[in-house]
Amino acid sequence: MGSTTDAVRIRYHRLPDRLDVYTQRLIMRSDDGIVTLNEHTRLRAPLRAGNEVILEPGSPVVWFTFPGLWHDIGRFHLHDGTFTGIYSNLLTPVQILAPDEWETTDLFLDVWQSVNGRPVLLDEPEFEHAVAEGWLRPHMAERARAEADSLLARAAGGKWPPPIVGEWTLERVTAFLDGRVRS
Repeated sequence: MGSTTDAVRIRYHRLPDRLDVYTQRLIMRSDDGIVTLNEHTRLRAPLRAGNEVILEPGSPVVWFTFPGLWHDIGRFHLHDGTFTGIYSNLLTPVQILAPDEWETTDLFLDVWQSVNGRPVLLDEPEFEHAVAEGWLRPHMAERARAEADSLLARAAGGKWPPPIVGEWTLERVTAFLDGRVRS
């Protein structure tokens, strides 16, 4: 198990032709996953799930990357640090091009589980539009749908998210960065 506070650049492709590059603090790498921190989320407006604000501009997100898996997970917060829930992007397995350079492609579907709620699937209209436009090839669309179904089933059975997501809270990450705790 290793820990660090270096940065990682993530090239995040959004079909059909958009590329976003995120720089996040690399907190910890282990066999269970990689923990990064996006200290100030770049958003133009609050992100909502239904009527609920789940992420505000400038809010911190603790991200969990699992090489080889078809999703990542974020612990979402409001600007004041209030934890709102768990968000999972369905995406192609992250390619680690170099220790500080990663790449992946968004597959449109997301799973959201608020602090007090059951998990729900988000962005189905965007997913269906991407399939209809041919941005997602049929096998990629099937893989994204299967991953979403798997996450929802595991959550319903109490087997998702994995323990690392509960262990690395924003408070723990902050204490780690301040040198008050070890990984």
